[in-house]
Order: sequence, then C-alpha cells, then structure tokens
Amino acid sequence: MRRARNDGSASRRRRMAMAGAAGLSLLAMSALALEWLDRRFPPPLGDALGRSVEVVDRDGTPLRVYVAADGRWRLPVDLGAVDPQYLRMVVAYEDKRFYEHSGVDALALLRAAGQLLANGRIVSGGSTLTMQLTRLAEASENPGQPRRSIAAKFRQIVRAVQIERRLTKDEILARYLTLAPYGGNIEGVRAAALAWFAKEPTRLTPAEAALLVALPQSPETRRPDRNRKTAEIARNRVAERLAAAGVLKKIEAADIRRATVPRARHAMPQMAAHLADTALDRDPGKLVHRTRLDARVQKALEDVAAISARRIGNKVSVAIVMADARSGDILASVGSAGYLDRERGGALDMTQALRSPGSVLKPFIYGLALEDGLVMPETLVDDRPADFAGYRPVNFDQSWQGDISVRRALQMSLNVPAVRLLDAVGVQRVLGRMKRVGIRPGFVGDRRPGLALALGGAGLTLTDLVQLYANLVSQRAVALGDGVRSQPGQLGGMPMLSPVATWHVTDILTGIGAPAGMPALPIAYKTGTSYGYRDAWSVGFDGRHVIGVWIGRPDNGAVPGISGGATATPVLFDAFAKSGVVFQPMPPPPAGAIKVAFEELPFALRRFERTGRGGIVLPDSRIADRLHIAFPGDGSIVEGLNGGATVVIKLQGGSPPFRLLADGRPAGDHSRRRQLIWTPEGPGAARLTVLDAEGQASAISLVLR
Repeated sequence: MRRARNDGSASRRRRMAMAGAAGLSLLAMSALALEWLDRRFPPPLGDALGRSVEVVDRDGTPLRVYVAADGRWRLPVDLGAVDPQYLRMVVAYEDKRFYEHSGVDALALLRAAGQLLANGRIVSGGSTLTMQLTRLAEASENPGQPRRSIAAKFRQIVRAVQIERRLTKDEILARYLTLAPYGGNIEGVRAAALAWFAKEPTRLTPAEAALLVALPQSPETRRPDRNRKTAEIARNRVAERLAAAGVLKKIEAADIRRATVPRARHAMPQMAAHLADTALDRDPGKLVHRTRLDARVQKALEDVAAISARRIGNKVSVAIVMADARSGDILASVGSAGYLDRERGGALDMTQALRSPGSVLKPFIYGLALEDGLVMPETLVDDRPADFAGYRPVNFDQSWQGDISVRRALQMSLNVPAVRLLDAVGVQRVLGRMKRVGIRPGFVGDRRPGLALALGGAGLTLTDLVQLYANLVSQRAVALGDGVRSQPGQLGGMPMLSPVATWHVTDILTGIGAPAGMPALPIAYKTGTSYGYRDAWSVGFDGRHVIGVWIGRPDNGAVPGISGGATATPVLFDAFAKSGVVFQPMPPPPAGAIKVAFEELPFALRRFERTGRGGIVLPDSRIADRLHIAFPGDGSIVEGLNGGATVVIKLQGGSPPFRLLADGRPAGDHSRRRQLIWTPEGPGAARLTVLDAEGQASAISLVLR
C-alpha cells in the first residue's frame, strides 16, 4: 500500500517537473519570439527624419541654418546645452515619474482612464515622454497612421517599452526635445528658442521656459504670432501647475504671468551665406559645419555692408573680409550687401571675384624699392608726365606734383611715381613676392604683365588682397584659411617684405588721415579705384587685424563717382569701429629701421633718378596740346542714376579754365579742375561738350539710365 502511494507521488512529481519544464520552454520560446519580434519590428526613433544643417562659428554659435528636406526647422538637441530649469519643468509637467518607469506609467494611465469614465472626455493623457516620442516619430515617418485610438495607444505602449530597452533616459529626452512641435514648421526646443526668442535654449527666463513647455500640447492653437492670448493663458497655466508642484516658486509664477509673450517669429540665422554654401558644397553629408568665423563680428560687418550699399546707390554691392593676421583666421566674410537682394546681385560672392585692384598693390612696390635701398621715405621722386616705352600713366586727378617725397607719393597714391619704382624693381619681382605668400594674380588672356600692374592691371580677389596685407602685418609668410577649414594654412619661407621695409611702409600708411567726417582710428590703410569707376577698394590694418572693403557692381558696370578714398574708406572705418575688436598697436621698429630727414639722407638717396626702360619725361606741352574727355568714353551707358545723382567727367590736355555744355547749354561754372561734376536732369540721351581757355572742344554722347 505504501509502495503504491510512493509510486503515485513520484508520478505526480514527474508530471509536475515535465509541466514546469514545458512552462519554462514556453516562456523561453515566448521570450525568444518577443525578442525576434522586437528585432524584426524595431520602434521608430526619428532617425529617418532629416535634420537642419548648421554652419556655426568658432564657438558653436549658429551662423546659418538650413531647413530640413521636409521643410521643417529641426535641430538636434544636446541636453548639456539646454537650460536645466527648463528640463526640470518639462519633465515635471509632462511625465513626473519619467526617471522611474520603464516607458509606461501605469498610475498615469489608470488616472487618465478614470477621468475619461467620470467626465466622458479626455481630461489628461497619461502618455509618458517615451510614448510621446513614439507618437512623434510615427507621425513623422508614417503620416497616414492613426494616432488617436485605443489601438494606437496600445501600439505606443509597446513601442515605448521597446525604446526604453534601446536608449537611456537622457537620450529619450533629447530625442523628444528634437521632435516636439512648437508651431508652424518649428520642431525641437533649439529651433523653437531661435524662432521665438532669437537665442539658444542654453539660458531661458522662467517665462520663456514656461511658454516652451506649453506649446507642444497644442502647437498651432497656441502659436504666439497668431494666437497670442491663447499662448499666454497656456503659459500661465503651466506656471500655476509647476508652482503647485513645488517646481517653481510662487514669486517666479507671478513674474511669469506678468511677462509678455513674443508677437512674431524671428528669422533663423542666415549669416555668412556665401561661405556657408561653400561649406555645404565641400561636405554635403555633414550636419554641423564649424568655421573659424566670429558670429559677433560677422553680424556687425554684414550690417555695415547693407547700410552702406543703400547709402551709395542702386545695383551697388559691398563685400568685406576681416582676418586675424597672427593666426590666419578669417573672422568675417561678407560676400554681398544682401544675399537675397537680386538687384544688387546678392547671390554672387564678391569676396572671391577677380577684379582690378586699382592702386592697392602700390605699398608692395614701394616696399620692394625700400628693401632694395633705391629710396628712403623722404627721397624725392619725379611726378611729371612720362613715357615708359609707349606707356603713359596719368594721375587720378589729372594733375602733377613735380618733385615729391616717396612718403607723400604713396600717401597721395600718385601713379607716375609708383610706375617709376615698379620699372626699377621689376614686375616679375613683385609677382614673385606675391607668389611667395600664395597669391597669383589673374591676367586677361595671354597678356603679359607690365607696368600697368602698379595701377591695377591684374585680377585679384578681395580675399587675396586681405591675405597680402595680412603678410604685411604678420611679417611672416602666412596663408589665410578660407573660413571653412578648421585651421588656416601656414606657409614656409620668407615673408612678403623685409622687416625694415615692412615697418617703413606701415609707418607711411599710418600717416594717411581719416576720411572727412570720420573719427581718427589707429590704423594704416590704402585705397584703390579701378579704371572706369568699376571698383572701389580700401584695405586697412592695425597691429593684428586686417579688413578689406570692395564696392562696385557685380555685373562689372561703372558706378559714376565712386572711389577708394571717398566711397570705400568710410566703410572701412565704419567696419573697424563696429567690429568690436580691441585695436592692437603697430609693432615697434625692427633692428636697422630709422627715420631720416631729407637733409640727413646720403646724397645718392636724396633723389630717385633711375629710369629703367626709359621713363622719358615729357614736356608739359605734350599733355596740354589737345583737350580730350578721358572718361566716360564716347557712347557709354551710364546706369544707376537716381534723382540728384551725378556723373564725373575726367579731362586730359587742354588749358584751364574749362566749361561744360550739356546738349549745347551751359552746365555749371568755369572750373580749373580736370574733373567736372555734372548732374543730369533725368534718363535719356545726352551730348556733353567741354571747352577750354584756348577754344578747344571735346564732345561725347551718353545714354543715361
């Protein structure tokens, strides 16, 4: 009997063991099946969504932000760069047990279900931040999928559990704050802070944080730019709830209620547009492009360019480049007066356009002459009409100074002395020194460079000129970075000029006075105007920084009356003053650099006599024997004339005083100057005639637009 009972007990134990084993096997199979399903059907994490591409400055400040492929402003979020108080507020308001649950808050779901049964409507959602991330990701990746149903809620619960297995809490919160809607096409707290407050969410006021907490619940009905009162009510409700929960102090909630709500959206950052486009073209797969620019300086100089262009006239653009000569970094690159201004050709990057530099290269010609010992700053040089094997340069104002010091000749930017010195030092030597520091001018067709190089007979970009002057400042061979690469290029070898020659040139340029109406600044600068009034230049520097300014028309049309001194230099001084940089002193004189008065010069250096290929001095009668209108040319089309705009007429030859006739009628008084100013009555055809004291006449026809 006992044996039978023992056999029965053993049998039950075997059956129980088998059942347990079967149960464990079923659980194992179920776990494997769930694992397979989890891997086979992973949750949406928003990875398939495009992000807005950013171009940032050296400190990570956004310069330009590009809209994502789906038309949304969607910027990735780093929790370390978000205001900690805002993070506490959003978690407390949306999911107070976020850091405790595993994707689903059972208490919140039960509360929401009870409120639904009691009130017949949804009072609170019960969704966790993880479930909301699931909903946002699904809505973006599968727009047609229903989101407001029991099945959708169950799917979100399952997906939330899956997400919690894959991501940490901070990763989940960061993704939620990247995809959450904030009205219109704004997604994510970074885009929202930029759009509604024009700043990053690193440091928010309590009122700003409360508004950003309130917006995602109903982003369209609470948009501040369309429903300001609704947005204010929602924000204040957030403040009251968080104060009741102890997250905010009562005084903070009161301050929030008194704060104003933004009335409009701010535009996303759009600075350094041309350089940003270049960065994207070079590496289209990157989401964040770091540059060496300084956002503060970039914004200031873009404002200077835009305001200056409006003041100068229609169709005129302004480009500005600022560089740190010590590091080689480009601090600001303004390609035009307005990227979207079609009338001014704003889409064209004029910092990279090859244009005639006018007289901006003269300091380097003088520097070589000083380095070779041909002249000293007080050496006299001849400024009279001369013929250099058929090339007869004339000064900008058509006048002559006679004997003049090298110092004054460079400061006045006289053409004939510069050509004399270039003839002596050699064109190829100047080009070789430019090549030494990474600059290769462009020339038209197969034309060989000649003495016209001194007056702008080569093609250079604004960035090229700034690099040349950066070498003058740094006194070592340095190549500017392009603003996009992480570091500028460094060149080996010798600098552009010797230290003594560099110091003399800098000392001469420092003595040029400020333009009329502008305060004096501790800078040296040089101006240039290309033939035909197409380009106006001014490049200046202190002991560390270089700024170059170009003004003209991107279509290479003439701008009557512009010049480097009168038009570009005021912009240069304004750019320096508003850049915010601390002016650096010029370097002290190097060993061997001395200032010598004319009387103390050796006899051989008192006057520059070398003639090079000829430099034959012409008698004055050779330029006074025939009156000729040198500019504008006969048949020219003069555009950009508004009411009150003027046309500059430049004369050669003839005997003053001169009288201008417009369509046969006197236009102004007699003048002894070889530069006349005419104010046309309006657009149309015009015939201009100039008469001199001996009765000679020269006439041209113009078309005014």
